[in-house]
Amino acid sequence: MGSAFSDISNGTRILFTVCHLWQAPPVTETDFTYRLHLRTNDESWALFTHILKVNIPPEMQYLKGRIIRKCGGSPTVILKLVELLSQRDATLEEWSRVLDELNQDEETWSAILEEINNYLPLYLRRCLFYFGLFPAGYEIPARRLIALWVAEGLGHQQGDAKSPEYVAETCLRELINYDVVQLTEKKLNGKIKTCCLPEALQVHWFKRAQEANFLQGHSDISSTDIGVIRRLADHLQQNDVVFDDIHRSNSVSPCSRYRDVVSFLSFDTREGSEPGEEIGNFLDRCISSNCFRFLWVLDLEKVYKPKLPKAVGQLVWLKYLGLRYTYLEMLPAFINKLLNLQTLDLKRTCINTLPSSIWKMQKLRHLFLEESFCSAFVPPQEESSLVDLQTLRGAFVGEDSPVRNGLDSSLNITNLGLKCKISVPSQKAAMSSQLVDVENWVRKLKQLQSLRLKSFDESGLPWDLHLRSLSGHVDLSNIYLVGKLKNQQLVSELPGSLIELTLSASGLVEDPMQTLDKLPNLRILRLFSRSFMGKKMLCCFGGFPKLEVLKFWELELLEEWNVEKEQCLI
Repeated sequence: MGSAFSDISNGTRILFTVCHLWQAPPVTETDFTYRLHLRTNDESWALFTHILKVNIPPEMQYLKGRIIRKCGGSPTVILKLVELLSQRDATLEEWSRVLDELNQDEETWSAILEEINNYLPLYLRRCLFYFGLFPAGYEIPARRLIALWVAEGLGHQQGDAKSPEYVAETCLRELINYDVVQLTEKKLNGKIKTCCLPEALQVHWFKRAQEANFLQGHSDISSTDIGVIRRLADHLQQNDVVFDDIHRSNSVSPCSRYRDVVSFLSFDTREGSEPGEEIGNFLDRCISSNCFRFLWVLDLEKVYKPKLPKAVGQLVWLKYLGLRYTYLEMLPAFINKLLNLQTLDLKRTCINTLPSSIWKMQKLRHLFLEESFCSAFVPPQEESSLVDLQTLRGAFVGEDSPVRNGLDSSLNITNLGLKCKISVPSQKAAMSSQLVDVENWVRKLKQLQSLRLKSFDESGLPWDLHLRSLSGHVDLSNIYLVGKLKNQQLVSELPGSLIELTLSASGLVEDPMQTLDKLPNLRILRLFSRSFMGKKMLCCFGGFPKLEVLKFWELELLEEWNVEKEQCLI
């Protein structure tokens, strides 16, 4: 059959439709597979309103979130819901009743479930089971899910040459392609921002995960068969058997059921000090009872200021410590004992100093810090061991920051974000030296994929930024720079791999469009305040072959912007 249609150079196109992904022909240079995927939240709402063909009253917008969650991104369910709503009056009461009555049984999703049950490989099933730890309808940040999978070794197969993070991201995309995981929000660059397991599938896969002994132990409080829990998730539900253990200090339930727990995630986002104290007491009781000793994951994201007892230092096998959005003010001293830690997430905390013991964490791969609180490194007392560090975001570089013979020993970084700042005018010379050290370090990071550099003076205004040619960084796809570029030729020395570029306060005198338009993969370009100091800008015909987003902001000196069309200026 292939030989019969071998010549399609005359523009002929052939369309095959199949019911299952595994039946699709292999992808080649001349063909591709398009899958009817689950829609994102925005796409779901757009499809819903398009099919409905009725102006939705403002008061009905209140139901938007419920409608999106009910549909789970499925065009079939969206169409079914529109049909039901079209038969009712467009009132809040009537639409709410339809949503309550909408049958979300497995029949609606039978085709997807059949394909998954028959063809989904085991390593993807285990990744899918992990969604059962999250509340129904919870939109999970992809960076969080991928890091959790890596900590548990999910998705990675024996013999995989790629990094665990790359394999985990590939697994997530596979699950999205199988139409079982919904990509709820995309980043501008097309990457996954958040994802979700549709509510209609949550119960089904929670049961399957329990049957596979992946999520055993979670059950209704009336159940007598609780068993030993391996993965513990606190959803703050009083009918869950673990609720009393976590949130009532006088609980007499045996902690022995937690002796084999490998992951503990809390979704207690209540305000005030109570959640943090209850979590701290529970951790202390369990660890003191010789439980949690094999814990790999401790994820307390959005738990307000959790009280972390000294006993946490005994969790020597911990690989993931998630404290994002906890607003902690100090990193506990026990951090120096967690030498197997791979991911330490301190973003959206108030921590401004990292202990010297951080330099001993040889297995640390991802370190997220809060930029606004200027998280500074204490200089290493000995040679740095952060050789496996891949992500460093939000770090602060001042006059005394350990860049040379410190941070610059980490040469495997793929994602770098630094904020450079001088504190007093008299130390500008010393800070210039630091910026040169940063420049030399960046030049050696040949695996760099994302670079975010900001430079400010003592008044908080953008200051000098030193960078040499980046054309040799063949994997670099995202650059965000704030500060005056000492090397004005940098815009003509960017790699062809670049997808996203943001410049602010760069002080460019020459029109950057004349060089940036030649970047073959650039899709997003942002030029912010004082990035360009000229009066005229010209975009040549045929330039920017893939540009999708172009944003100018406060280019106060710009008077004329011309876009060339063939040989004419418009």
